[in-house]
Amino acid sequence: MTMTPFTRLSSPTPFHVYDTTLRDGAQQEGMHLSVYDKLKIATVLDELGVSFIEGGWPGASPADTEFFAAASRELSLKNSTLVAFGATRRVGMTAATDPLTQALLDADTEVVCLVAKSHDRHVTDALKTTMEENLAMITDTVTYLRAHGRRVFVDCEHFFNGYLDNPTYAKLVVVTAAEAGAEVAVLCDTNGGMLPGKVTQIVSDVVRLGVPLGIHCHNDTGCAVANTIAGVDAGVMHVQGTINGYGERTGNADLTTVIANLKLKYGWDVVTDAALGELTRISHAVAEIADQTPAPRQPYVGVSSFAHKAGLHASAIKVDANLYQHIDPELVGNGMRMLISDMAGRANVQIKAEQLGHDLSDPSSASRLADRIKDREAAGYSYEAADASFDLLVRAELGRLPEPFRVESWRVFTDQEEASQAVVRVGFPGEDAKPHVGEGNGPVNALDQALREALIPHFPRLAQAELTDYRVRLLADGHGTDATTRVLIDTRMGTSTWTTVGVGDNVVEASWEALVEAYTYAVAVVSPA
Repeated sequence: MTMTPFTRLSSPTPFHVYDTTLRDGAQQEGMHLSVYDKLKIATVLDELGVSFIEGGWPGASPADTEFFAAASRELSLKNSTLVAFGATRRVGMTAATDPLTQALLDADTEVVCLVAKSHDRHVTDALKTTMEENLAMITDTVTYLRAHGRRVFVDCEHFFNGYLDNPTYAKLVVVTAAEAGAEVAVLCDTNGGMLPGKVTQIVSDVVRLGVPLGIHCHNDTGCAVANTIAGVDAGVMHVQGTINGYGERTGNADLTTVIANLKLKYGWDVVTDAALGELTRISHAVAEIADQTPAPRQPYVGVSSFAHKAGLHASAIKVDANLYQHIDPELVGNGMRMLISDMAGRANVQIKAEQLGHDLSDPSSASRLADRIKDREAAGYSYEAADASFDLLVRAELGRLPEPFRVESWRVFTDQEEASQAVVRVGFPGEDAKPHVGEGNGPVNALDQALREALIPHFPRLAQAELTDYRVRLLADGHGTDATTRVLIDTRMGTSTWTTVGVGDNVVEASWEALVEAYTYAVAVVSPA
């Protein structure tokens, strides 16, 4: 698929993509990054090829001080430059006597990023000093670091709110930083309250100062990415953000989206084509290291980014996949998914079957299967996340589903004082059904143990199978514990994972159906005899 880039501007030279996942992103509620985690994430960010990786605040945080010490020994960046973050020297000190400024030098990074107050009320009320002293703090710290061979960026904190209250002083902070030797003055929407039109208006004014500008946006209005792009349109040459939009409150500008937009919509070489093709993997790798669940609807890299459910979409996609997709998902390492539901038409079913390796080109077979799926969805089934159960339906329709075993009956007994016990009668081709007993922690576990007891002697590889997740949902057409129940079971065997669905009048019945399908898929599809 060939995309024609939408170019608003030629790419500034240089242009910086500055990642602050390890500092600003790590301030997200519930996120705790060890030094080892940060080293691993920095390595992944280097693979993506961001210009700068902000590692943290040495001196202010013992863990960050430890990170920079470890990075000097263990981190070998090929594409990115590590940055130490800090603040202008404190009131009443000099840069030469402030231990936090010295900690920035001790971090031994080529680049230092300083945060400086640019909102007059923050200077007088938070720093409790004069606006003249704040400017002196900027000049003193920047010149001191520059004299020690460091490149310096200055984050102008609360810049947009400061500009709205006192534009003369906010712009004076930018000029002061530049005259002291800062390479970039970064305009920060620290409270995240701006909208794109206002960002464009303000940056367009500040860019007339002739100072290289950056932008740092938070997402409190849901506009962090849009505000960042607005800043780019208005002339900034440096964008800051975090992978997956991590950060305190509602997060920062999501660099996965910013990078993809600049690369695919503007045609700028902010990362290589090969690195862009790894964007989804990198996004998910960072999420895994940070112990965060990937957001399914995240632009470009989310699992739902290129997922299609409506039958109208599927019919068009069969003609041309680009008709309902703004890019080829493979450009960012993602893929198209066809969802199967009661909204699905014949085209959905055919495309999804193709993705699973089946030929469902016969219209009558596809129509019968689509009708069957709609009937089952009406009864409570859902195949959006249960690809294995859908695969079994397709195989049954095509007459390609063997019967590796048959279940003739099952019973389960639960005693408050003892473990649950299940009895299942299972037969195999050419053999009569026999009872098998299992005990477990609850009725579902007992049924699982009884079924494994029956199957493993015939299919030894099932000893490696394990149920990794179990999800129960009460459907809306019932009331409380009397409701129809849907169960989804995730199973893993070796490197293969799959999901099956069961529906019943109670949780045990639904679980049993999902269990049987999980093991049927294992022996008929994953590891056929």
